[in-house]
Amino acid sequence: MKKTIIAVLGAMLLPVASATPAVADTGLSWQDCGGGLQCGRITVPADWAAPNGEQITLGLAKLPARDPAARKGTLVLNMGGPAQQISVLRVAKTAFADLTRWFDVVVFDPRGFEASTGVRCPDPAPWAANAEWVFPDRATYARYTEQNRRFGLGCAEAAGPLAGNLDSGQGARDLEAVRVALGEQKLTYYGNSYGTVLGVAYAEKFPSHVGRMYLDSPIDHTDRSWTAWLLPRAKVKEDNLHRFAEWCATDQSCALHGRDVLKVWDEVMDRAAKQPIPAPGAGAGAAASATLIASRATVTFDATWPELAKSLAEAHAGDATRFAEPSAGAADPGFSRIANCADFPYPTAYGEVKALERRLRHAAPRIGWTVAWPPANLCAGLPQKASFPPHPVHPRGLPPILVAAGLYDDVAPPASARRITAQLDGARHLAAEGGHALYLAGDPCVRDHVHRYLTTGQLPPAGTICGPASS
Repeated sequence: MKKTIIAVLGAMLLPVASATPAVADTGLSWQDCGGGLQCGRITVPADWAAPNGEQITLGLAKLPARDPAARKGTLVLNMGGPAQQISVLRVAKTAFADLTRWFDVVVFDPRGFEASTGVRCPDPAPWAANAEWVFPDRATYARYTEQNRRFGLGCAEAAGPLAGNLDSGQGARDLEAVRVALGEQKLTYYGNSYGTVLGVAYAEKFPSHVGRMYLDSPIDHTDRSWTAWLLPRAKVKEDNLHRFAEWCATDQSCALHGRDVLKVWDEVMDRAAKQPIPAPGAGAGAAASATLIASRATVTFDATWPELAKSLAEAHAGDATRFAEPSAGAADPGFSRIANCADFPYPTAYGEVKALERRLRHAAPRIGWTVAWPPANLCAGLPQKASFPPHPVHPRGLPPILVAAGLYDDVAPPASARRITAQLDGARHLAAEGGHALYLAGDPCVRDHVHRYLTTGQLPPAGTICGPASS
């Protein structure tokens, strides 16, 4: 369940506004929609720069507080993505049971997704063949780029008035409209992963309307330098490979126990770079190249380490089947890449991505350098309108905000969380010996601090580090 929850868990810049959006008649009323949820809808502009123009609807869902007498208010939640929220809440609602002791927990599907006015792209989103998202050569990347270009053009046509209006700048105004519709004087907000981009955008545009805000595993939308943005991710991912090696040295269940794990890694990668390693169990003539192994080797999560050890041991012995087998349930970001790339217009020319890779190899030579490639997979060939590009934020008059990050998170590394914290006046950084989505992963120390903060406003002492969560 935790893995499922976490996995859900990626034009001109509109002027900063502090006024409440013009949502005079939201029409919000709640109806039972099954599974313990109540659902409703509100109307907002398709483009907040033209508030009297074409309108769209946002679908909302509420998980009511268990005891109305103990209720402290409404908590608006975004679990990340960018992705639908209501259908995910139906699956993940037990993860928020503690929060319903005090709050109505409310989510809304972002513009373009499911219960909100949606975008139905005519073609499926392409994804790298066999999950080989580190591209082996220019020609393979060019073919993929053209597929993604066609996908993006089809989506743009299908989006109608939403074309160019799917970024987190527009989403922040939607969030303000939700606050108004809920009748809340201040917004109490919990953003997880990509939901933090929305939270920071809201804090920038509506600082006087922020009540309490918890940002978990924040994705940094404040750094204009792609190298500086990637480098903390690369270093943490490289460190995770070393943590994997240390685990193998101490755990006899590791298939590489008693061996120099990093040496095995180097030898496997060197051999595969010269000639792909045969993978007889993956089909006739199948083999694993160095780029495929780099794509498929998961070092971030401790739970994947036993399988990685077996895969490396067998590849070192000459059979790379485990790396070459079709990936079961490989993530396909689909339409969400349109919104993601509107916020993060990543450079996608093959030479640019390779240049970023080369820079990262100096600091993270074994596997950390691979972080240069996932954003290119999303944005290659898409129209680069950069409707809400990364930029520093310096909102004034904010209340204290809680920002938490896992020390082993190579998607939202702690260095990025500290950078965001420094730009939000009075914010407090909470570190934890964990990975991505700390609250959702069930870290008891983090959850205790979050509950205390959301219910009383009390922040953890400066410098607090939550230790390893018990399994």
